[in-house]
Amino acid sequence: PCRLWPADLPTVLRVCVGPRTSDSCASASDGTMLDTRLRYGATESRAEALLSQSVPGPKSFSQAAAPFVAEFVGTFALVFTVGCCVLSVGDPSWNAIAIGLALMAMVYATCPVSGGHLNPAVSLTLCIVGKLPWPLMLGYWVVQVSGGIAAGFCVCALSTPRKAFIEPGPPFTWQYSVTAEFIYTALLCFVVLNCAVARRNNPRDDKNQFYGLAIGLALVAGGYSVGGISGACLNPAVAVGFDVSSSPAGATGWSLCWMLAELMGALVAAVLFRIVRQEEFCNSSGLSTASDVEAITPFAFTFPAFEPGFASKCLSEFLGTFVLVLTVGLNIIVGSPAGPWAAAAALTCMVYSLGNVSGAQFNPAVTLAMVLRSRCCVRDGIAFVAAQLLAGVMAGLTVASFHSAGPMRNTTFELGPGIGYSPATAGFVELLFTFVLVYAVLASSTVASPAGWQSKQNNYFGLAIGSCMAAGGFAIGSVSGGELNPAVCLGIATASLSHHGAQAPPHAPLTNCLAFSTWELAGGLIAAAVFRKTHPGEFKGAPLLVK
Repeated sequence: PCRLWPADLPTVLRVCVGPRTSDSCASASDGTMLDTRLRYGATESRAEALLSQSVPGPKSFSQAAAPFVAEFVGTFALVFTVGCCVLSVGDPSWNAIAIGLALMAMVYATCPVSGGHLNPAVSLTLCIVGKLPWPLMLGYWVVQVSGGIAAGFCVCALSTPRKAFIEPGPPFTWQYSVTAEFIYTALLCFVVLNCAVARRNNPRDDKNQFYGLAIGLALVAGGYSVGGISGACLNPAVAVGFDVSSSPAGATGWSLCWMLAELMGALVAAVLFRIVRQEEFCNSSGLSTASDVEAITPFAFTFPAFEPGFASKCLSEFLGTFVLVLTVGLNIIVGSPAGPWAAAAALTCMVYSLGNVSGAQFNPAVTLAMVLRSRCCVRDGIAFVAAQLLAGVMAGLTVASFHSAGPMRNTTFELGPGIGYSPATAGFVELLFTFVLVYAVLASSTVASPAGWQSKQNNYFGLAIGSCMAAGGFAIGSVSGGELNPAVCLGIATASLSHHGAQAPPHAPLTNCLAFSTWELAGGLIAAAVFRKTHPGEFKGAPLLVK
């Protein structure tokens, strides 16, 4: 992949937007050279050519300063929104959504100018994967942290005497808070890399438009999951900004711990990105050049010009399921009022991130339907289910560890029917909403785009799938829990077996897990059958199963 070195910095704002011919970038006078939209470091996924030609004439100071001003303004707006939510006396139930929407808006607003990082951890992860030069990253760090400190002082001055301190959320210790920051900052950076940088999510001349939505939803998922554990900063500019502005003698030191965890999360996100997106870093495996990679459209199962490796697919399924189950479990054990919103946000951002790696199934019921839909071979289906269940167990153990140190450590959370509902009623509603979820997956992500669409990008499939999770969670949460996923059921059962209230051990968690999973798999089976009836044109001459 193309990397920008310090010598290239004077010309980073030029890109060829005309046809890719030998002379299309010959000069700026023919109208083919325009200011590039430096989305997340002006990578090859966002432009046809990078800095291959020098730019005639010097760049003005205002042009050179524009990206740094955009990063300062965007970070200031984000941190100011965080401060208003934290220090206000209103209902905190919507805080995470407000902050996520602010991030989404500022990412969309500043992407054409600076890349819309607004977060030193994001800049670092882009630098590690070769999408941002180190000197530019350091410059971004300065203005991002400055914007965070300025916003912190501003909002604290307006909210006197209230202050926004950076510290572990009681009764959690700092170890749990740092772990929470690490995990969800890694999630945020991973979503940025996959949605805004990955070339197969951004083919030339047909970039996706869901990148800002996915990034904002990653923050929503983290906000609801670990807001009560660490404050869900997920951003060194937020941590340092409030630590400096709220402490009488300056930073207390907690912001340094938070910042280290967040930067480590950025590093891990970069490593995982290199594993699941190997095509970004080599010209092998059937891809002769970087241009071949860029030319591939977002859906690997629809346009199989590039087929991700088996290990990459399995890791994709593991990561997506782990994030989903962990988010569901953490929202349960911290008593979040918006668990379905968080689960939907986590599912949506991971579907957008990994949809063209493994299909982003993250659910054995979806995998069953995909196999019957002939979009997943039996071997891959078995491996995916194994990865999903393993991720459910690992996430359940992680949730149990947080539960044992949390404010509801003596409360038992178990899988089963809600109070006043029979097992049959709970199972039936699980079947119904799992059917809705799986049918939405099949209908929104496995069919070709309408012929009249100018873009081959499917910008709505992740939102449609995540919306089903939110709908089911709110509609039947009090009846069955609204899991809609055997891996989620296994994760909750594992967590309840690993840690539960001393006076109330769980009642047959594995039995309930098996019963709920059976209902959910039946919902996936019915969805596959109904899809064959509603989309007969998709099955002309197609076998029932792919070997």
